Amino acid sequence: MLVRMTTNADTAASAATPAPADGKAPRRRAPAGAAVLREDVTEAIRAAVFEELAAVGYARMSIEGIARRAGVGKTAVYRRWRSKRHLVLDLVSAIAVQGLPAPDTGSLEGDLRLLYEVTSRALRHPVAGQIIPDLQAEAARNPEIAEALQKALREGQQSVASGIVAAATARGEVREGADLDLALDLMSGPLYWRAVVARAPKLPKGYLATLARTTAAALKAL
Repeated sequence: MLVRMTTNADTAASAATPAPADGKAPRRRAPAGAAVLREDVTEAIRAAVFEELAAVGYARMSIEGIARRAGVGKTAVYRRWRSKRHLVLDLVSAIAVQGLPAPDTGSLEGDLRLLYEVTSRALRHPVAGQIIPDLQAEAARNPEIAEALQKALREGQQSVASGIVAAATARGEVREGADLDLALDLMSGPLYWRAVVARAPKLPKGYLATLARTTAAALKAL
C-alpha cells in the first residue's frame, strides 16, 4: 500500500537570512522560490503509474488518476513530468537502463536457466502482465513509446544475451562468430510468447530447466 502524502511539503522556498549579530556568515539556503522535489513523493508517483497502467491502460490513464492513487496533488506530478506520455517514457527508459542481471554460473545451460528464472518472474508479475501488452498496442500508434519499448525490451535483453554467448564462446561451448540476433531470438522468444502473447496462466513443471537445456543445444548448433 502506498503511503499517502500531501503536496504542501513537496516544495520548499526559503527567504534570505539576515546576518547574525555575532558577525558569522549565514548558512547558505536554496534560492527563494526554488522547488525541492521530494524523492519519496517521486517514488510514490512512479509506483502509482504502474498500478494505474495495469488497472485502466494507457489510453484511459490520466494525471488525475495517478495523483489520486499516489496520494498527491496534480501539481506534484506536473512538477516532474509534462504529460502522461513523458511520464511513461521516463519509466520505460529507466527500466531499460537497469536491465537484467548478467548470469555467471560457469556453464551455458546454467546461465540460461538463471536468466529464464529471473525473466519469468518479471514477466509473470500481475502488473507486468497487464502493462506490457497494453504498451505494445499503444506503440503501434505512438512512435516515441515504440522506441522506448524497443530499448527496454530488446536492447536490455540483447546486452545480457550477448554476454551469455560471449562467455559460452570463451569456454568453447558456442562457436566463434555465432549469429547474435538469432541467438537472442532463441533465448528470449519462448518466454515472451508464453507470457505476453499466449498469456499462459502457469508454466508446466520443469519447463524452465527443459527450455534452458534445449536452448543451450540450439545455441551450440549455430
